[in-house]
Amino acid sequence: MAHKTLNIKGNLVSLDIPLVMGILNVTPDSFYSASRKQTEAAVEERVQAILEEDGAIVDLGGYSSRPDAAEVSPEEEMKRLAFALDIINRQFPGTAVSVDTFRAETARRCVEDYGAAIVNDISGGEIDPAMFDTVAPLHVPYILMHMRGTPQTMPQHTDYTDMMDEIMLYLAEKVRRLHLLGVNDVILDPGFGFSKTTDQNYELMSRLNEFALFDLPLLAGISRKSMIYRFLGGSPAESLNGTAVLNTFALLNGADILRVHDVKEAVEAVKIVKKLTVSLPTTSNSQRLLTPNS
Repeated sequence: MAHKTLNIKGNLVSLDIPLVMGILNVTPDSFYSASRKQTEAAVEERVQAILEEDGAIVDLGGYSSRPDAAEVSPEEEMKRLAFALDIINRQFPGTAVSVDTFRAETARRCVEDYGAAIVNDISGGEIDPAMFDTVAPLHVPYILMHMRGTPQTMPQHTDYTDMMDEIMLYLAEKVRRLHLLGVNDVILDPGFGFSKTTDQNYELMSRLNEFALFDLPLLAGISRKSMIYRFLGGSPAESLNGTAVLNTFALLNGADILRVHDVKEAVEAVKIVKKLTVSLPTTSNSQRLLTPNS
């Protein structure tokens, strides 16, 4: 099996050491209140923290995907994203930003006008049918996530005959379409917490290694999600330990990217898991992304 790589901002990045993606939400209503950053100082502080803690990617969202989140107009979403992207480009040039949006035009503008490096689409091209045709000529990695319905309706779409079989078929069909359009870098996201019950989320995690069949980069996004605090009790704020456990399990079962609120802890999990098998090189994740090709 070939080594997995991603072309990020013109750099061929190896995934032999999993990457950590730090979450930055410029929203007033994301489910974890500590992740909401709406002032210039707060955005700058958050990005600096992600990079200093060795996060490789900043995942920027302007539309909360929690089930009871309010609808956000395309104009308002773009305004929020542009606000943060301007700050990042000015204060942290060269940072790899993943833009979290299911709208094709928003994705295009963020990449072409503001230099976003990755498109992260929670809907797998379902909400905006123009997404695949739009992202193909942008030549950036595309995160393909499994979800049914919309963020508002997904809790009503958990009735699977065979959940794993349906997720695999869903992803396989979309990967084929993306490859035919010329999208070379497709990252798979099984969609923890999206149109899945707590028990279904744990079944999905327990079978995460089955996604190796695709031989594509695999992202795990379980940070402080309800599958932790509904099972253990508590709240998102009390779910760091559960997150660390699940991140470690995900790494041991094929995850190449961790999308997290708590970058330092995730980076430590990557280092410990890697130490169990091979000595870590000295180059950090963020250094790998900011070093141009020779």
